Amino acid sequence: MVATHSSATPSPLRSASVSEAAAPRPTLLIVDDEEGPRQSLRVVFKELYDVVLAESGPRALEIARSRRVDAAVLDIRMAGMSGTELLGHLKQLDPRIEVVMLTAYETLDTARQALRHGACDYLTKPFEIPVIRDAVANAVQRRALNEAMADGSKRVQDLQEELRNLQLQGEMARSQNEIYASVMHDIGSPLTAVSVMLQMVSMDLEATRGGATYSVKEQLARVNQQVARCMEISRRYLNYARERSAQKQSVRLNQVLADVRELLRAHPSGKRHQFDVQLLPADLTIRMNGTDLIQVLLNLVTNAFQASAQPLQVEVFGEYHDDAVAPAALADSPRSVFVNRDSFVNEPPLVALRVSDTGPGIPETVLPKIFESYFTTKSPGEGTGLGLAIVRRLVSEAKGGIQVQTEPHRGTTFTVFLPVEVG
Repeated sequence: MVATHSSATPSPLRSASVSEAAAPRPTLLIVDDEEGPRQSLRVVFKELYDVVLAESGPRALEIARSRRVDAAVLDIRMAGMSGTELLGHLKQLDPRIEVVMLTAYETLDTARQALRHGACDYLTKPFEIPVIRDAVANAVQRRALNEAMADGSKRVQDLQEELRNLQLQGEMARSQNEIYASVMHDIGSPLTAVSVMLQMVSMDLEATRGGATYSVKEQLARVNQQVARCMEISRRYLNYARERSAQKQSVRLNQVLADVRELLRAHPSGKRHQFDVQLLPADLTIRMNGTDLIQVLLNLVTNAFQASAQPLQVEVFGEYHDDAVAPAALADSPRSVFVNRDSFVNEPPLVALRVSDTGPGIPETVLPKIFESYFTTKSPGEGTGLGLAIVRRLVSEAKGGIQVQTEPHRGTTFTVFLPVEVG
């Protein structure tokens, strides 16, 4: 008998082996009505997968109903239920099962039929071991990618449901039917982009054979990263929304600017434009609710995106002011207006946040009306006319002011003056 000592330091190799053994291996179902091919395939794959053997289609279906099956290798010509029939039944039980078909009697018709029923690969007997190993590894990877994609889609749906619930609770409702968190609408844009990307990955998976799997995995990793980023940003501002009742509210400016840049990177209206957000050299704390501030910036930037069908340059940047805004800068002119004059507390320190575009400019007859509720120059059904009205109200609640300067054929700049928290 060999003595063991509980105080001995465990071997790193042994620890690694235990860890790997603890992780469940993918299940591979091998179905062939001949004993020899079944056992040969079991020997090929027993070190890589949890191999389960079935001698017929009905037995294979019993196994698939009783346990998880990640991938299957089916012989096409079997007594009773054919491999093609079994493929259809397996896909009905679990569409995520990936199937590799084998046959010694290859015809173009059988290959087409197998692929039409959802097989991911089709091999001819006799086959080379490296070839079938690659085919099964690809099938197992496709199963894992499909599950990861489904998980990403569910995370998006859960977040969208949370946003809808928050809206239904009335936390977003405001006077004159203005929806407080149209920010949630704007956050929906990158989430929609994520959903589209997931669909693209799904189409790629359908077309993937062999070496393309690595590129598909890279795409999926980027999609999941985008989903996680959107969820992180969304939840941060949902928390701000829930904390609106607090008497003293503030937010770190550079964090908001970074979030705006991330959220609008995938905005459908911004794809044709050059978009840049510049963080301030020194981060500032703004005396404003975080959700309000991101709402203001998202509305102003999307408004700039929609200023022209032609490619524009849209920039967001800020400046710190030690002094109050000069009275002359607050004066109106045919190409400049200042709003929230009565509620604006013009006391330093202040920050001037600017959203600038190189669009066609705002006509002088339209400029005085742009902050009115329901006023829009867009075609019917393309705009609510509430975006800038919401901006005006939120900035007013923060005791800030807004200046709009415009030049025909040169562009427009919205400047939002907000109080900076000292200390």
